[in-house]
Amino acid sequence: MSASRSGIAQYWVAIRAMLALTVVLGVGYPLIVTGIGQATMSWQANGSAVTEGDKTVGSALIGQSFTDADGKPLPQWFQSRPSAAGDGYDGGASSGSNLGPENTDLVASIAERRAAIAAFEDVDPSSIPADALTASASGLDPHISPAYALLQVPRVAAERGLDEGEVRALVERLTQGPDLGYLGESTVNVLQLNLAVAGLDG
Repeated sequence: MSASRSGIAQYWVAIRAMLALTVVLGVGYPLIVTGIGQATMSWQANGSAVTEGDKTVGSALIGQSFTDADGKPLPQWFQSRPSAAGDGYDGGASSGSNLGPENTDLVASIAERRAAIAAFEDVDPSSIPADALTASASGLDPHISPAYALLQVPRVAAERGLDEGEVRALVERLTQGPDLGYLGESTVNVLQLNLAVAGLDG
C-alpha cells in the first residue's frame, strides 16, 4: 500500500512540474521575449518589412527576383543573386544548391549564368563576381556584393536615363560594411537599392 501511495505521489509531482513548466516555458517565456522584441526592435521582430507609402513591398531579410512573367531580368532594376530555394526565393523551400564545386551540373549552370550576365551587362565574362553566379546557402539572401552592384550601374542608369555617377554614388551610400566591422563582407541590399534608384526617377 505504501509503495502504491509513493508511486501516486511521484506521478502528481511529475504532473505538477509539467503543468508549471508548460505555463512558464509555453506561455510566460514567449510573452516576455515577444514583449522585449516589440519594445526594443519592433521592426526586426515584425519581419523587417520594407514599405513604399502604405504598401509593403518586401522584407530586408529575404531576397526577391526582379524579373518579368517569363522569368527574364528587367533591365531597369538591379538584379539579385541566383536562388536555389524552390522556384527562387521561396521561403518554404530555403536551401542552397547542395552541389559540390566540381559537380558537373553546378559547373554547367555557372557557365550558363556567366554567359547570360556578360551579354545582359555587356561586360567581359571574367569581370563577373562570384555572387552573381552562385546561390547563397539559404537561397534567400537579399544582398549582393558592391562589385556586382557596381557592375550593373551602367545598364540601370541607361535604362532609366540617369547619370551613372549619381547611380554609382547611390550604390556606395547604401553599401553596408561587415557585421561588427569584421564579420563577413560588405554588401548591398538589392530591394532597398532598387527603391532608392526608383526615387531618383521622380
